[in-house]
Amino acid sequence: MSTVRPSSAEISEAQQAESLREAMISTLREMGAIRSDRVAEVFRAVHRDWFTRGASLEEVYSATAAVHMKRDEQGVAISTVSAPELQAFMLEQADIQPGMTALEIGSGGVNAAMMSWLAGPEGQVTTVDIDPEVTDRASRLLDAAGYARVNVVCADAENGAAEYAPFDRIIVTVGAWDIPPAWIDQLAPGGRIVVPLRMRGLTRSLALEREGDRLVSRSAMICGFVKMQGVGANREQLLPLRGEKVGLRFDDGWPGEQAPALDGVLDTPRAEVWSGVTVGGRESFDTLQLWLATVFPGFGRLRADPDQRAVLVDEGHQWFDLAAVDGGSVAYVTTRRAGPGISEFGAHAFGPNAAVLAEAMAEQVRIWDREQRRGPGPSFAVWPADTPDERLSEGLVIDKRHHRITVSWPAAATAAGQGNQD
Repeated sequence: MSTVRPSSAEISEAQQAESLREAMISTLREMGAIRSDRVAEVFRAVHRDWFTRGASLEEVYSATAAVHMKRDEQGVAISTVSAPELQAFMLEQADIQPGMTALEIGSGGVNAAMMSWLAGPEGQVTTVDIDPEVTDRASRLLDAAGYARVNVVCADAENGAAEYAPFDRIIVTVGAWDIPPAWIDQLAPGGRIVVPLRMRGLTRSLALEREGDRLVSRSAMICGFVKMQGVGANREQLLPLRGEKVGLRFDDGWPGEQAPALDGVLDTPRAEVWSGVTVGGRESFDTLQLWLATVFPGFGRLRADPDQRAVLVDEGHQWFDLAAVDGGSVAYVTTRRAGPGISEFGAHAFGPNAAVLAEAMAEQVRIWDREQRRGPGPSFAVWPADTPDERLSEGLVIDKRHHRITVSWPAAATAAGQGNQD
């Protein structure tokens, strides 16, 4: 009986994959995405290259890059294998233990395999996706990788997977605008949902647990995912500022009863105000995003074609998509060089009240720097849609289709005190 031996090329490729895998795990530990030995081991046991045929090993084992597996007719990614950084953090958030029953919303294969490895042979994992091409591929790859015990379901995940419920853990790997009631109904007592929830156009991976009739966050991380399809999909609304060249995106409806008329506002004189607040080149300021979304009722995300850069900022400056509308004026965050590797936050604004709005945005940057920058960040809660205002937590309230979301900040003294303990 003859034995088929792997070729030298196959051995070399396997060795390269192993080397890249170990380097990725080391990087993820340094980043803080991997914090436990179990999550490190699952990345070692489940090989990403099994589920990403056609992509280079360097792309597959980049700690911060997603691998796009399917795009729509416009070229927009609709199915991806998430970046290892996000997968690791969400698996740490979920804390899947042996014997648990878990549900994945959004299939790709590799994440379901890792969930199955963590749940062990006594556990059960189900993965659901609306796209039959995606589920067929996931089922085929899971079988080939030795994870045939994972239940692969082709269905609209708005309804969960009742036949396999209740679930100790639910991990959502697509951007969700709301949390369908079925997910909560199918959550076991003491269970946890990890979901990339979009709020005012900003997405955070939230680890949510029941507390009375609501869900409360245990941790949060900035992230980005392809958007939910099917019944749970939600389309952004675009407000033009300069025809189709520049616009503002609103994720939760217009700021006010109707869309303000702002097309052409960028042809008015530009006002600018500098805050005196600086940031290092590698420093995250994700809490500033949420802070501005909380304090400005007209918060939106600025979108501009590359040829419009000179309109938005001067040479050497940078614009960010954090923006706010107030009446007939619009302002957005910008930075300028303040030293080697250091930038200063500022605000540019256009419209009849440009100077006032630019100063208001710069002042909110100062308040964030003074009161929240070094704090723990906000807490999030998901309330039933019929919850009266007086029962809600203080802070920003975002009304969704099924729920009311609250974003609550700690008191200034508490935030500063916690930051000083770091």
